[in-house]
This record gives sequence, structure tokens and C-alpha cells, in this order.
Amino acid sequence: MAICSRIWNFVIFLLSLYIYLEFAKQHKLVMKEKLFPEPPNNSRDNSSEFRPLTIPPPPFPIRPIFLSAKSQLLEETDHLSHPLDYDFYRHSCPKAERIVRTVVQHLHRVRPDVAPALLRLIFHDCFVQGCDASVLLDPSDEIDSEKESLPNLTLRGFDLIDIIKSKLEEECPGIVSCADVLVLAARDSVALSGGPFYPVYTGRRDSVAAYSNLARDVLPSPHDNISLLLHTFASRGFDEKETVSLFAAHSIGVIRCKFFKDRLYDFNRSQEPDPSMDPELVPLLRTKCHKRRSVSSPESQPCSCDFSTEEEPGILMNHEGSAFGIQYYHSILQGRGILYTDQQLMAAEATGNWVRAYAADAFLFRRDFALTMMKLSDLRVLTAPTGQIRFSCSKVA
Repeated sequence: MAICSRIWNFVIFLLSLYIYLEFAKQHKLVMKEKLFPEPPNNSRDNSSEFRPLTIPPPPFPIRPIFLSAKSQLLEETDHLSHPLDYDFYRHSCPKAERIVRTVVQHLHRVRPDVAPALLRLIFHDCFVQGCDASVLLDPSDEIDSEKESLPNLTLRGFDLIDIIKSKLEEECPGIVSCADVLVLAARDSVALSGGPFYPVYTGRRDSVAAYSNLARDVLPSPHDNISLLLHTFASRGFDEKETVSLFAAHSIGVIRCKFFKDRLYDFNRSQEPDPSMDPELVPLLRTKCHKRRSVSSPESQPCSCDFSTEEEPGILMNHEGSAFGIQYYHSILQGRGILYTDQQLMAAEATGNWVRAYAADAFLFRRDFALTMMKLSDLRVLTAPTGQIRFSCSKVA
């Protein structure tokens, strides 16, 4: 048993080292070495040379990136200090990542919405003011909650974070931040859905404020065209490739009719369906999303939406396992993207090329998705002495 455990840890070490070095290489943090040779310019398919191993999450705490050899491997980048650390809780709460993974695995078995809910939460948290768990705060006299911002009204999964956090508080009170809980839980839910496993830094601190107005202004809308979409993601440091890879999160979960019903009945107030949508898909979606009197929306977010309190019907995106991501890109190539923003990925040459690349090469997609999720998870984090460690994720300490 001990030998198997050591072998598994070594495999995790090699995988994590590969992902780190590739991530560092893309951000010009390491010298050009011959570990990962550049593919020839005349062959996109040569990207298959960059094929990392993908493994399911192990049943014990992962300590993914070199601890003892860290200083040696970072000799070339020690002048660029990272505010976080791998396995940050190895002394203060050594079971932290195991607890998160165990709870996520249990919830994933009993609730089909776990992975899409956690993926949306991490994006809506990190994209606003950084990965600081501000999206989890309830409204109060002092807190202008992001939960009440229009783009966040349909967010789910707050109770999932509360469940995980309560288990951590039983083990080590006041140690693990809600921001780290969200990042770790999202990572594990991706792996459980068939997506790539990727290592993450920990050591984030929690915000003492929320940013409802900022969330309303900066979060992308499902009705954004490609120009606005790319501008929005670029404002947070993501290029075309990273933007396209992040959209694979739309592989799983339910897309509510109110977010795309205008494409079926009255696209751009034309009384006709969106011409970019596969004509055979329109009647199929109409069987789920019936035409009803709509409530007008601001011009910046035009849609035929019914903001009723009852649960809105929707379309299940169940591209899990080996289909995670890949089937999503195939659907876009066929004009079968559900959201307007999905199909808009084909409206620009650069993003369209990445859609085709990911549809053709699963290894390329999994590598890039993992790297981009690592980047998203590190976006504008708070570290000591700023921020705090909340005891309850919905309230400031």
C-alpha cells in the first residue's frame, strides 16, 4: 500500500511539474528549454506534442507541486514572487484539501448541479474584483451583496460552499478561507465531470466587502457580441485562446430559456430566429422554450425574457466525461451553440480558429483549459495581511 501511494504521488508530481512549467512558459517566466519544443508554424496539429497525462482525482490529499525541490525549480523566476503557495495548509490544516475533495465527491453523487454551479461561482467571483469570495456575501446594512446583481440572480451553489466550509471548521476552525474553498471545490468538480485535473495555489484571504455595481458592469452578458466579449475578457487579462477555452464551462449544466429565447422567436426584434443558429435546432429548442409575453430589458442586454419567479425551463448540457469541452466546440461548428455568445465565438477569425482546434484535439483543449483555470483561480487574490478568514462564507468575520 505504501509503495502504491509513493508511486501515485510521483505521478502527481510529474503531472503537476509539467503543467506548471507549461504555464510558466506561456507567461515568459522560464527560459526557453527543449523540454517543450515549439511546433512548426505550418502545422497546427503538431500541438499534439504537448499532451499531458490526465488522471482522475486520487482518494487522498494531493500535494501536486514540488515542495522540497521548489527553490531549485524556481531559480529562474525567484525574482517574481507569487503571493500564494502550493499546499498552503500543509501544517495548519493538513486535511483541508482532502476534506474539500471528499465533500465534493459526495455532493456530486447526489446532486447533478454541483459541477456547473461551482464553475459559475468561481467565474462570477474571480471576474469581478478577484478570487476573494466576495460573491458569497449575503446582503446587510454594510454589504451591497453581489448576489443581488442582475448577472448573479441565477447563481446556485452557495449552500454547497457552506457545507464544505462547515466540515473544514470542524477540523480546523478559522484556518481555511472561503476563497480557497471555492477554488478547490471548483477544481475538484471539473475533474469529477471528466475535465482535466489541475494544481492550484492556496493561501487566499476573504474580502470584507462586496461589489454589486461592479458585478453588474463587468460580468459578460449572454447577449454580448464577439467584440464586446473579447474586450470584457481582455480587461481581466485573458486573450482569445483563453477566452475560448473558458467557454467550455458551458459543456455542463442547464441553460435557462430566458437567456436564449430571443434567438428562437425574435432575434434583434426581427420576429425571426437567429440566422446563425442551425435551422434544425430551432424547432427542437422551441419544444422546450415556449413563446410568452416578454419583459423588456435594457438596450445593453436585449432579450425576450420572462423574469417570473417560477423555475424557468431550460436545456441540459450534459457533455461530461470524454465529451467535456470537445462536444461543446463541435456544436458551435455546427451552428448549434445555445447562447448567442457561444455562437459568436465563430464570428472572429482568431476565436473561430481556436474553436476548430479544440474540436479537433482533445489533448490541446484539456491542457489549455487547465492552464486558463489556473490563471483564473489566481486573479487579483488577497493575501495576508489584507482580507480575513471568514467563519461563515456568507458573512464577514
